[in-house]
This record gives sequence, C-alpha cells and structure tokens, in this order.
Amino acid sequence: MLTVHAPSSRPTVVPGLLVAAAGAVVAFAAAHLIPGASPLLVAIVLGVVTANAGLPARVAGALEPGLGAASKHLLRVGVALLGLQLAVSDLVGLGWGTALVAAIVVVAGIGGSLAFGAWLGVGWTQRLLIACGFSICGAAAAAAVDGVIDSRKRELVTTVALVVVFGTAMIPLVPLVAGMLGLAPETAGLWAGAAIHEVAQVVATGTALEATAGGVLAAAVTVKLARVALLAPVVAVVGVVARRRGEGRRDGRTPPIVPIFLLGFLACVALRSAGVLDPVVVDAARTVQSALLTVAMFALGAGVRREVLRGVGWRPIALAAAATLWVAVIALVGVWSLGGR
Repeated sequence: MLTVHAPSSRPTVVPGLLVAAAGAVVAFAAAHLIPGASPLLVAIVLGVVTANAGLPARVAGALEPGLGAASKHLLRVGVALLGLQLAVSDLVGLGWGTALVAAIVVVAGIGGSLAFGAWLGVGWTQRLLIACGFSICGAAAAAAVDGVIDSRKRELVTTVALVVVFGTAMIPLVPLVAGMLGLAPETAGLWAGAAIHEVAQVVATGTALEATAGGVLAAAVTVKLARVALLAPVVAVVGVVARRRGEGRRDGRTPPIVPIFLLGFLACVALRSAGVLDPVVVDAARTVQSALLTVAMFALGAGVRREVLRGVGWRPIALAAAATLWVAVIALVGVWSLGGR
C-alpha cells in the first residue's frame, strides 16, 4: 500500500538565515567603505530598516524562524568564541588598578541602573536587561541575560535599540568630552573602554583617538574585554536570582544557572590563556566570531519593529540615558583615580 506523507508544516529557518547572512555581507561591505564604521552596528541598522520596510505579512512570517535562530543560537556561539580574544595575561597586564576599575564599572553600573529603574517604575526584567547590557557589553550581554530570565521579546529588542542609539552617540561624545577635560590620549582610551556599551563602539572610538597617540586603541579594547570577562559571573548570579524568584520561562523550563554557551566562553578563555592555540587559529576564530555576531546583530535589528516599540513609553528610554551617564561617570572617576589626566 502506498503511503502519502503530508508535507511538513514545521517552519524552516533557511529563508531567515539567508536574509540575515546577506545583511551581514552588506554590513561588512558598507563598513569597509565607510571610515570608522562597525559591521555590527551597520548590521543592526540594516536589520531595523528591513523590518520596517513594509514587507508583506507572508514574507515577514517566512523570515521569522530563521531570524529568531540567528538572534539566539548564532549569537550565543559568537559570544562563546569571543572568549578566544581574552587571555588572563592580558587582564593581568592591565594592572590591578585598571582591572578593578573595570569591575567597579560593571558592578556599580548594574546596581545603580537597577535602583534607578526601580524608582522609575521599569519592570524587573526590562531594567535588568538594560542594566547588564549598558554595564557589560551591549546587545550580546542583554541577549545572554535574556537566556536566564523570563523576559518578553519586546524587552530584549527595546534594549538592543537603546544600546545602538546611546552607544553610538558615545562614539563622538567621548573624544569631545575628553578633549574638553584635557585628558591624555591613553586616559581617554581607558575611559572609552570602561564607559562605552558595545565592543564595536569602543573600537570605533579608540580608532578615532588613535590618531592622536599610538596604543590608545589597544588600551581601550583591553579594558573593554576586561568588562566582557565579567559576563559569565554576572549571568550566573542573575540565573541564581531568577531561580529564587521563581522566574520559570514561558516554555516551562527553569532558567539555567550558567548557560552552555557561557561555559563555552570560559573554555575559550582557558584555551587562549593556556597558549595552546596557534595565532592562525585565533585569527580564524576572530573572523568566524565577527561573522556570526554580525549575522546575529542583523537578526536582532530585524526584531526592532515600530509596532513592537510603540508601547514602550518613556521610562526605558530615561533609564537608558541615566545608565549611560552613570556608567560614564563611574568610568571617568575610575581612570582619574589611576592618576590619568
């Protein structure tokens, strides 16, 4: 007897992944043509433009599964590979004073942002995403925290949009304010690394400052990576708090204390620190990590739709502005305390 199988109704991720990959290619090309532009930031903007271009509902629906996979799974692999750019020796080379400043920025930044968000009346999950995203490493940190708490999709895409807006504004503002304050170029670089949200935004700012003195970009990025190194312990703490609050996810699962991709991040840090990887491997991993994060940023940007943000209100925006200012002030006081002028 001939059995006829009905076609699977399970949505395919292929169309969305292909569009996200194409967006990443365009982002890399645009960043190559535009001096100082970051593929990650360009990808987010392209994603936002694509999502709000008036695509037919059928097309948007076909793209959603793949975009969702890119913004979640590819992002987590990219974050894990980011650990290969971190070596314990680099952090030690900063000096304990600078490393302590980076840690204080993260801890005080999160604490102050949570407190101000509570005063504003922002919900716990939304203010946690903003606090961690703005204090550690932007969209990637927000997505990592999203993996262990019961946040809504709108809260994550709102955080991503705010990271883009306020972090990008910091790119010209930090060199401008540093000049007004008379900061030495290296001190300005340390401030940029300690204050700005995204790694890509720090690179853009450090590149601008590098024109005034050598070594500024390296200092900025190293301090930023010191903040990134705290992503795993912060997410672990958030996971414990979420479990104690009974914040089970809507899919019925209990949030993990430490997600697998963060264990991968720590494993990558250990591999890099052990010195067992050939520099060619590290460079190749950096290329793969950059590609994955760019694809993921396009997908995250594609989640920033007008209808999603319409009901956000002014409170998350006010919290984002306050968090940006708070982290910048803590970072400035910190680098000043190291004797920088």
